[in-house]
Amino acid sequence: MTAHYTPRVADDELRQCLAASGAVLIEGPRACGKTATAHQMAASEVFLDVDQVARDMIAVNPRLVLEGAAPRLIDEWQTAPVIWNHVRRVVDERPGKGHFILTGSAVPPDDITRHTGAGRIVRMRLRPMSLFELGKGTGQVSLSAMLAGQPVTSPSTDLSVHDLAELICVGGWPGHLDSSPEEAIRVNRSYVDDICRTDLQRVDGVRRDPERVHRFLQSLARNVATLASLATVARDVSGPDLAPMTGHTASAYLASLARLMVVENQPAWQTHMRSRSRLQVSPKRHFVDPSIAAAALDAGPEHLLRDFAWLGLLFESLVVRDLRVYAQAMGARVYHYRDDAGLEVDAIVEAGPGRWAAFEIKLGLSRIDEAARSLLKFAGRVDTSRCGEPAVLGVIVERGYGYVRSDGVSVIPLGALGP
Repeated sequence: MTAHYTPRVADDELRQCLAASGAVLIEGPRACGKTATAHQMAASEVFLDVDQVARDMIAVNPRLVLEGAAPRLIDEWQTAPVIWNHVRRVVDERPGKGHFILTGSAVPPDDITRHTGAGRIVRMRLRPMSLFELGKGTGQVSLSAMLAGQPVTSPSTDLSVHDLAELICVGGWPGHLDSSPEEAIRVNRSYVDDICRTDLQRVDGVRRDPERVHRFLQSLARNVATLASLATVARDVSGPDLAPMTGHTASAYLASLARLMVVENQPAWQTHMRSRSRLQVSPKRHFVDPSIAAAALDAGPEHLLRDFAWLGLLFESLVVRDLRVYAQAMGARVYHYRDDAGLEVDAIVEAGPGRWAAFEIKLGLSRIDEAARSLLKFAGRVDTSRCGEPAVLGVIVERGYGYVRSDGVSVIPLGALGP
């Protein structure tokens, strides 16, 4: 392991993937730590985004670029997409596992990885760091333990609302570990500016007005952690100084942002219900890190503290980010639930047939009772004969003790949540 590397929840997953497959593709947004995570397990490496000689050699003899001790890191492979097929062929020819680690912060426009890597190259998603990885949480309430049926218990954590607003604005980017909040927020705003000016064009080759892209990101930021439709976002972008945005254009923007991996929708949970209520299938919209939402609107902690409703949405997005990190480590996924009667659950973690948990995410301890009632009502609508009993019904709050209430609903402070 390299010096100054902060361990990640995904480290174990990377080891397991290398042991199971000839190559591993680590995907994630720019600056989330893909290269550092791969580097601390790689035996040799080549950086295609900065090594012009290596890119030139790929056109002449790509196999020379692949020579080196295994596992060999091919960083930012998508800058020379032709290398994908050569990696696949070398994996076929060499015995054993764990030959290559590829990293990339964008999916190539032709999506050449869709079929040709099957059975040879496994994918691993890396996201920004969770509070536990950042050293801001104790991890005493384990998501995997909850899914295994262990009761929730933890000492009180003291994450103030001001601390929370600052953590949201700074984000989970590894490069900010030694930065002040002010420095981190400045870099985050530059990150958003890069998305608007260059990153989107780099991923799909389409030239767009940076101001229009910025307006689109701002609309997503205002509607973070909601079921806002693309039509709503498109109307929000349109204005007296800009031509109306069509639904087709909004869909293209969102698809390109997804290929950059800076947005990540939270799909709806499709389950068996006793109720006649119709399930809503629209996804909730999130950035991969809530700091992007704050940066898109030039908001610092003081702005969030003056808009408690938006802070609550960003808090939910922060929790979903962390749940995704922990859920992925156990092969689970994070969904949401809403029906046409207005009953909703902020996060459903599903870890396979009959293994699931439901969480309400609330900013403010005064909302625990309300959230617990909603969870119990939801549990009564689930056909447990077909999907099993929930391992836990929990309310995730910003601070306080971790415990199980008399009605069976668990209370989980975010500062204690871990893998």
